[in-house]
Amino acid sequence: MILSGKRTCSYLLTGWFWLLTAGYVAAQQRGGLTESQIDTTQRLIGLLRRYEFLNISGYIQPQFQLGQTEGQRSFNGGDFPAGVDDRFSVRRGRLRLDYARYTPEGQPKVLFVFQFDGTERGMQTRDFWGRLYDNRFNLFHLTAGLFARPFGFEVNYGSGDRESPERGRMSQLLMRTERDLGAMISFEPRVPGHPLRQFKLDVGLFNGPGLASVSDYDTRKDVITRLALKPLRLNKSGTTLAGSVSGYFGGIARYTNNSYRMANVESTAPLFVRDTSAVIGRQFLPRQYYGADLQLRIPNRKGFTEFRAEYIGGWQTSTQASTETPGVIPNPVSAPGAAPLYVRRFDGAYFYYLQHLGSLKHQLVVKYDWYDPNKQVSGQQIDNKFSWADLRYDTIGFGYLYYMNENLKVVFWYDVPINESSRLTGYTQDAPDNLLTIRTQYRF
Repeated sequence: MILSGKRTCSYLLTGWFWLLTAGYVAAQQRGGLTESQIDTTQRLIGLLRRYEFLNISGYIQPQFQLGQTEGQRSFNGGDFPAGVDDRFSVRRGRLRLDYARYTPEGQPKVLFVFQFDGTERGMQTRDFWGRLYDNRFNLFHLTAGLFARPFGFEVNYGSGDRESPERGRMSQLLMRTERDLGAMISFEPRVPGHPLRQFKLDVGLFNGPGLASVSDYDTRKDVITRLALKPLRLNKSGTTLAGSVSGYFGGIARYTNNSYRMANVESTAPLFVRDTSAVIGRQFLPRQYYGADLQLRIPNRKGFTEFRAEYIGGWQTSTQASTETPGVIPNPVSAPGAAPLYVRRFDGAYFYYLQHLGSLKHQLVVKYDWYDPNKQVSGQQIDNKFSWADLRYDTIGFGYLYYMNENLKVVFWYDVPINESSRLTGYTQDAPDNLLTIRTQYRF
C-alpha cells in the first residue's frame, strides 16, 4: 500500500526533478534564464514535487480455459456460451492510481484511490474512494466512496495476490464484485506501543446492491462491521496467526404482497410457502450474514506453509432462480407477475492449504469450499418445485503457481465442482462441469 512508502514512479519523478534543478542552477550561474523561464522551471519543479506522492500500479490476467462440457455453468470467469467448451479471455486488466500526502512526522493525512478494470467485455470502475486520517490521536480514519466491503478475508483479498483464480461460489453470489458505495470509519491505532495496535475495527454504512446496481433502490442502508486481528507472531520461528469476525446487517424492501420462505407443512417435506400478507408501510426481508476467518502461516527454510479457513452463515433474500443479491428490484409494483423475493437460510466455508516447494518460485495450493444456499432442504427433497439455486455445491480446486519474477506469475488450476444429487431435472447426479484454467499475470 502507498502508506508504507511504496512509490512505483518515484525514481522517474526524482530523476526529472534533479535534472530540472541542475539545469536551473547551471543556467542561473551563466545568467542565461529569463524571468519567464525561471517561473516556468519553478512551476515544473513544484508539479513534480506534488506528484512524487503518486503511485501507479496494475496487472493483466490473460488466460485459457478448457471445460468438461459445452455451455457449462462456471463461477470461474462466467458461464460458457452454448456450443463452447474452451476459450481465451482477459479475466482482469487493472490500472490503479494511489495519491497520498503525509504530515512532517511521516504520518498519512489523506489517501485517494482510483482503479478501473478493462477486458474484452468493456471498462468498469472498481475503486473510487478517499480516506481521511486522524492526525491528532492517530487512531481513526474515515473512508468514503466506492470500495471493498469490510467483511471476511476472501472478499478483501486482492485478485492480483490471490492464489486461486477466483473467489469461492459463496463470495461471488453474496457479494458480487466485492465493492459497494458507502462510508466507513475505522479504528486502527498508528501509535507505537498502543495496547490495541494489533487490532482493527471497521464499521461501514452501504447502499447494499454494490456494483450489481448503479444506485440504491430501496433506501435501506446496510451496516457491515469487521473486527480483525493483524498477523500475530506466535514463536521465535516466525509463525503468525491472523483472523477476524464479521457481521452484515441489511435487508431488501418488500414491494409486493408475494414473498416466499421455507417451512414444513403438515409434516411433509420442506417447501417454499408464500406470504401473501399485505405490505403495510415499508417492510424489509433479511440480508444478514455472520462470519469468521483464520490464517496460520508457518515459515519453512524457503517460503512458508499456510492454512486458511473462513465460515459464513445467515439469511439471504434473492429470487427463485438465483441466490445472488439482486441488482434491481425484481418485483416492482409496476410489473405485475414479476418474480417475488425468496428468503433462504444458507452457510458455506472454504479451506486453503498453501505450500512452497523448496523455493519461493514454486507453490502448491489445494482448496476445498462448500456453499449450501438453502439449508432447510437437501438431496432428494429438491425436486422441480425448487431450482438450481437451492442445490449445495462442494468444490475441490488445486493448482501449481510459478512466480517467474516479481512481475510475472503463471497459474495452472483445476476445479472440480460437485453438486448434490436431487430430483431436479438436469441435476439428478453430478453435472459434468470440471474446469482447467491456465493463466499468466503480468504486474507492475
